[in-house]
Amino acid sequence: VNTRLHNPHPDNMVFLREGICPGATAQLIQSLKEQNVVTLVHLVSADVEDLAQKCSVSYKMLVAVRRVLLAQFSPFPSNGAVLYEELLGSTAILSTGNQKLDSLLDSGLYTGELTEFVGASGCGKTQVCLSLAVNISCELKQKVLYIDSTGGLTASRLLQLIQNQVDSIEGQSEALQRIEVVSVFEVYRLLDALQDLRMSFIRQVTGARNSIKAVVIDSVSAVLSSILGGHQLEGMSLMMQLARELKTMARELGVAVVVTNSVVQDPGGGVKPALGRSWSYVPNIRVLLQHRTEGADPHSVKRIATILKSSRQPTRVSAEFDITSCGTLSNQTASSQHSTGERSDT
Repeated sequence: VNTRLHNPHPDNMVFLREGICPGATAQLIQSLKEQNVVTLVHLVSADVEDLAQKCSVSYKMLVAVRRVLLAQFSPFPSNGAVLYEELLGSTAILSTGNQKLDSLLDSGLYTGELTEFVGASGCGKTQVCLSLAVNISCELKQKVLYIDSTGGLTASRLLQLIQNQVDSIEGQSEALQRIEVVSVFEVYRLLDALQDLRMSFIRQVTGARNSIKAVVIDSVSAVLSSILGGHQLEGMSLMMQLARELKTMARELGVAVVVTNSVVQDPGGGVKPALGRSWSYVPNIRVLLQHRTEGADPHSVKRIATILKSSRQPTRVSAEFDITSCGTLSNQTASSQHSTGERSDT
């Protein structure tokens, strides 16, 4: 059987790991590694019957795992009409809680898409993520998965933000329960968390009414930067595997994915988003966050959001936004937008 795997990057490999699909136990993965079968390409290329004997595992079970992985990572053709109908029936727009950001994002965060906020340390990336997660929970009554890779998020901080929007103790408790927090500090744990989310969707019987509508990862660069650079091909492969997982999850599960990314020095001057050109094709929307101090007062800070990439909005459109003293986005009107560029083609 000539099987063509979805492979958006020449160095992209799907590494076999525990939990990548039902039946992929730690014992099975270890047995495969002992036979130098460490990627999906290795598994597809191998003689399954011979491999099952060498690994001392059930032939039927190994075939079943192979079939599930092929279904998960192989492309399936579709036509434009079907995709358009799915889009109309599944897309929802989630408000960030700030009218200026919503206007900049063409009404808010779209389910099925990946939105990236990039910026230097202290520009407000985490505050934006926290505020939009709290707004989705408190105002829209939807569930959020918040993946913290910096170690800076605490339950007391979340409660403080919720208390600014909800008065009753019962309402605050319900809002907290709608935000699930997972702490990860390396890419394998992040992939596991996303796989757990996918499996939870599969297990749900009641449909999407009680499911998570937004996934926030703060920050994606924190778990990827250490494995990239030089000739670390495995790091590039893991990054693209994560990219594919996020894009597929957003589309198939109907969730809005939000990630944060840091910036690095641009040889031509200024700064540019981290993680390189390969990652730049991943976000549907990319927003640069900046902060500037006005005058001699160090507490007088102007925060600016600028569209760097969008299929719906002109690029280089900017909007000012405020973060209140309690750390939430100020819900301002969207009157002060200006454009300095043209619509993005990507």
